[in-house]
Amino acid sequence: MAETLELTERARILMKVLVERYIEEGAPVGSRNLARASGLSVSAATIRNVMADLEEMGLVCSPHTSAGRVPTARGFRFFVDSLLEVQELSEQEVRGLNSRLGHTEEIGQLLERASSTLSEATQMASIVMIPRSEHRSISQVEFLPLSENRVLVILILDDREVQNRIITTSRNYSHSELEQAANYLNSLLAGAELPRVREQILQEMGAIRDQLDAMMQAVLEMTQRAIGEEGEDKDVLVSGESKLMGAGELTDIERLRQLFEAFEEKREMLQLLDQALHGQGIQIFIGKESGYEVFDGCSLITSTYEADGDVMGVVGVIGPTRMPYQRVIPIVDVTARLLAAHLKSRG
Repeated sequence: MAETLELTERARILMKVLVERYIEEGAPVGSRNLARASGLSVSAATIRNVMADLEEMGLVCSPHTSAGRVPTARGFRFFVDSLLEVQELSEQEVRGLNSRLGHTEEIGQLLERASSTLSEATQMASIVMIPRSEHRSISQVEFLPLSENRVLVILILDDREVQNRIITTSRNYSHSELEQAANYLNSLLAGAELPRVREQILQEMGAIRDQLDAMMQAVLEMTQRAIGEEGEDKDVLVSGESKLMGAGELTDIERLRQLFEAFEEKREMLQLLDQALHGQGIQIFIGKESGYEVFDGCSLITSTYEADGDVMGVVGVIGPTRMPYQRVIPIVDVTARLLAAHLKSRG
């Protein structure tokens, strides 16, 4: 790994300046510019020798169209791990982020605001992982009859979060039938965490299948479907994908198309966020480090957020590897902390 490399103080200064200039200007950095920006009293020839050493280490490369150098993904990793000076946000900036999150009792709305806030603050695509269901308990189930053999299943989680699911049934059920079914399920399931609810429903269906009338059997199956579907299509919120168009290394139309497809399908993104979830705290994936080809040329900066001491999910941004890390990292970190504070205040 690049972060284990030992560089002279001169090489470290030049590497830091090169990455910072490249991030700011987006063009290869030549020896003359490095000499001026670094403040070092060395000749252009000496700088070229240092650049040659850095290139041999795989930290920089020289595009064939220019004599200047640009950092490689490995160079960005070394910069982030060993040279980066993170800029702390001012109190005014923190207050601004907090006000964008607003005040709401609805967790879904809070997470959507966190996603849009991150995107606007960083001008990149933002991602917010929905809290894993194992951290939530079911408070109440209600059923309401709809037309055309449909039933509205209302799930109340953690005494405050309301989620609705529409289930198609084999026949129409009356309001009184559904009320009776809800009473039965609430006596069976209230207060249990969602994984336990799923397990308990399966046990109940298997243990007393012969004793259940067809109506109750159908209700258990409907509830299992409703709870099983909870969050399946909304495991991660994405905002600001269009901000990546024309950004840094992401100008290639085909690359953008593949990236947007990944945002839409979310499968690879969720797997990557799972890695960040288990790592806890700030995690940075640069280029191929993600393990997914679609994210080559991108960097992903994430931070876990908590509630009541438990890690609930991940917030983060995706942008070009040529991003202002010193600025983006604290925005992601503070947003995660503010989100955790809002979740705690709901308790």
